[in-house]
This record gives sequence, C-alpha cells and structure tokens, in this order.
Amino acid sequence: MDVANKSTVSEFVLMGLSNSWELQMFFFIVFSLFYAATIVGNSLIAITVIADSHLHSPMYFLLTNLSIIDMSLASFATPKMITDYLTGNKTISFAGCITQIFFLHLFTGTEIILLMVMSFDRYIAICKPLRYASIISPQVCIALVVASWVVGVMHSMSQVIFALTLPFCGPNDIDSFFCDLPVVFQLACVETYVLGFFMISTSGIIALSCFILLFSSYVVILVTIKNHSSKGSSKALSTCTAHFIVVFMFFGPCIFVYMWPLSSFLVDKILSVFYMIFTPIMNPVIYTLRNQEVKTAMRKLKNRLLNSKKATPLHYF
Repeated sequence: MDVANKSTVSEFVLMGLSNSWELQMFFFIVFSLFYAATIVGNSLIAITVIADSHLHSPMYFLLTNLSIIDMSLASFATPKMITDYLTGNKTISFAGCITQIFFLHLFTGTEIILLMVMSFDRYIAICKPLRYASIISPQVCIALVVASWVVGVMHSMSQVIFALTLPFCGPNDIDSFFCDLPVVFQLACVETYVLGFFMISTSGIIALSCFILLFSSYVVILVTIKNHSSKGSSKALSTCTAHFIVVFMFFGPCIFVYMWPLSSFLVDKILSVFYMIFTPIMNPVIYTLRNQEVKTAMRKLKNRLLNSKKATPLHYF
C-alpha cells in the first residue's frame, strides 16, 4: 500500500503533563510566570546590548543572538500549552504538529551551532588574544551567526521531510505537550527500530559530538586561564563558567532524549520541560547575575530612561 494512502490521521491530541485539573492549574501558573520571565529577561539583555556602545563586541553580539533564539525556543509551543490548560483544547492539526517539529529543530540546531561559535570566540579571546581582533571581526561574527541559522534550517528540514514520509493510520494521542519526533514517530504504522536509529544518528550523535567538542574546548580554555593568575583571567574564568553552565543545561536533556528515543515517557516529559521552559530563562539569569558589565549597562540604561522621563515636560490641556 502506498505510504500516502496509509496516512489517515489529520490531527493529534496532546496529552500534556497531567490529567489532573489541580495540576494543570499549577502548571498554568508556573509556566506562565517562567514564560513571561524568559521573554522579559532575554529582551532586556538584547535591548541593553544594543543601547550600550560599551557592549558592542563580538561576545555580546553573540549573546544577543542567543537571547533571540531562547525567546523563540520558548515561544513555539509554550503559549499553546498555556492556553490549552484554560480552554481544554488539546488537539493540534497535522500541519501544526509538523510546524512545531520544524521550529523545535530550527531553534535547537541553531543554538547548538551558536554555542559552538561562542566557545570559539572565547577560545580565541583567551588563547590567542593578540590575534583576536583580526580573527573575530564584525564581518566574521555576522557570517558565523548566519551560518548557524543556515545549519539550523538544513537540520530542521531533514527532520520535517522525514516526518512527512511517516504513515499515520492508528492512534493519534501524543503523550507530551508538544510535537517532536521521539514521541510522534511511535504513532507511525512502521517498524520503530529503524526510525529510532535514524533519530540517534541525526540528532543524538550530532548533539553528543558537539557537546564533547565544546567540553574539550572549555577544558583547553580553563587550562590556559589557570596558567595566568590575574584579574583579567578571573573575569575570563567567570565568563567561561557561565558559558559552560548554559552549554551543559542545554545539551544534557537533548542528548538523553535523542540518544534514547524509546526511553520512559515520564523522563522525556521532565527533560522536555527542562530544555523548553527552564533552560531559556537560564541565559538572562546566568549572564545578568554573573556579568558585572551587563549589570552596569542595565543600571545606566535604567538611569537614562528615568532621567528622560523627568526631563520630559508635562502638557496640560
């Protein structure tokens, strides 16, 4: 039978995290607060970097792009989940499900490459400081960011094309709060072993390889920092520690979900919540609380806005 003729499912039902009304209301409040904090925090970082000329450097340019990606990652599925808790509508069309898969892999794939670019930036800044300006020029920075998005699009398209070839002819209940291949492919009317191998090879191994490469680069950076006992080295150590925390918290759940696609649904749900809702807010928390330059720039921006309001005359009619 032709694969297209076997695909009779037009929509899926997102089972969410719990059927309990009390838990759903709890998740609604918690996730709404986290989502709002993610958008506000990452927007504040982007606005601060753009507004303060002292932060117009490659590191903060990359940080701004990371904030944009984190806001996007938090926005492609979380708002629907939050509204579903209120409306009780847990269905999603086949096209909507494919769209979620596309954006999930677009933003995660782009973030993986961007984190590698940020690691490369810190490696050059610390290990080859005299050549930093010539290697990490503004043009190179822009090219690397564009390349990260191109790779993200290519990776995402491969996942979508694969998903579109799957025949769905039976159950349509997805035991998650969004669509992703590890849960969607288990509803397909084909042998799941081959599909699981595909995901391990295209997403799991890629994520694991990138993480090992990033880990190795940060080891080299930390060894270099250790050999330089100075104030600048202390600052570099703080920056790299913040970078690595973000890398570890982002890669850990992704590697587990895609390296073991047939693992427990409960574990997958917890990890999905972690890298979809909690991880995007770690960027503003880590970079704001640990970075003195960003905190100083935010205070200056706040004072500038307050002074502009005081200077604006009031007109009475």
